[in-house]
Amino acid sequence: MWIKVNGTEREVPDNATVAEMLAALGVPCRGVAVAVDGTVVARTEHERTVVPDGAEVEVLTAVQGG
Repeated sequence: MWIKVNGTEREVPDNATVAEMLAALGVPCRGVAVAVDGTVVARTEHERTVVPDGAEVEVLTAVQGG
């Protein structure tokens, strides 16, 4: 299926959960925040939340600094 990740069209496995999507994209599951269609998905829900076909996904990584 096709989704838009941070504004770029990407292909991920059909019926992928957030965790599976992150793995398919090569993104570590720790240290990231994910929003699907404008709704933040808690890390505890990454294994249960299925990303719908055509979803708009934002993946933000934590950056340390000051």
